[in-house]
Amino acid sequence: MRIRNSAPRTRRWTAVAAMAALLATLAGCGSSDGRDSMTLMLDVGYLPKHALFVSAVERGFFAAEGIDLTVMPGSGSTNTVTSVETGKVDVGWADFGATVTSQGRGAKVKQVDLLQARSAYAVVALAGSGISTWKDLPGKTVATEGAGAMTAMWPLAMNKLGLKPGEVNVVHASSASKIPGLLARQWDANLALYVSDGPAIDALGKQAVVLKWSDLGIDLYGNGIIASDDKLKTDPDQIKRFNRAMQKGYLWACAHPLDAAHDFQKEVSGFEDRTVTLAIGQQCALNWGSGPGADKFGVMDDAGVRKVLDVARRYLGMNAKAKLTPADVYRNDYLEPLPRNEKIQAP
Repeated sequence: MRIRNSAPRTRRWTAVAAMAALLATLAGCGSSDGRDSMTLMLDVGYLPKHALFVSAVERGFFAAEGIDLTVMPGSGSTNTVTSVETGKVDVGWADFGATVTSQGRGAKVKQVDLLQARSAYAVVALAGSGISTWKDLPGKTVATEGAGAMTAMWPLAMNKLGLKPGEVNVVHASSASKIPGLLARQWDANLALYVSDGPAIDALGKQAVVLKWSDLGIDLYGNGIIASDDKLKTDPDQIKRFNRAMQKGYLWACAHPLDAAHDFQKEVSGFEDRTVTLAIGQQCALNWGSGPGADKFGVMDDAGVRKVLDVARRYLGMNAKAKLTPADVYRNDYLEPLPRNEKIQAP
């Protein structure tokens, strides 16, 4: 049974794990109204940055492609990759580095739509903390999650800054304690995705200082849509229709942030307009990258993938024996990429 609101194009976005597991069993099944049922798993639990996905469903972009989409919370990109590969969900939104690392361990999935062409990695501090530029970091303490990709890549950032190990103190904290610890001045900054932590700090009435890793030249592919090799083989048309809907709905939400915020607020309570639109603006600023596909939304290229592969081998623990090539990692074949400044109309 699918859970719906009374309105025909809305969906309850419950974060209850048991319900998520129930919904996952419906992947690939038909719906009662004749549309294809599909499930999309996010990278983490619902945050304002996910408003673009909620709005794409609420505004009917997937229904227009004959898809009845359920969006589900995730619990980390690696778990999302596993859920996609095992067929628990049809598609996922996952970090590129986590995807290639999983592929190095044998995961049979592909990146098929790069919604986040640039990295959202950052050092996030509070205004008034004594940190306003990268030059302020020596002698400060930053908190990070013990097993996260940013922790593994922090030596790369230190090298870019010309700093030696120990010049910045690093402490480990759980995901749930990072922002409370920052507010309590237990540490000076967090290693974080600024599209997540920046709006969360704003929601608490505080101002965030964001030092983007991309400003150091660490500008890798971010999150994209993944599908299993089996799904791509058995139902390529559905993936193409999904991508058409996703691209149009995502860019429509970028162009209409307040409307997208209201769509999100109908389903996920507790966030004000300012916080959600801030997250949308930050997320949409990552849409376009560089290279041959820079002006085509979602398109990846070999050079960009090689950068991620190199970092994964050096810092993310990717199996040294894995002989992954860009062709093993991604496909643009399921895209009809939209150009910059495309005028999107909601169905």
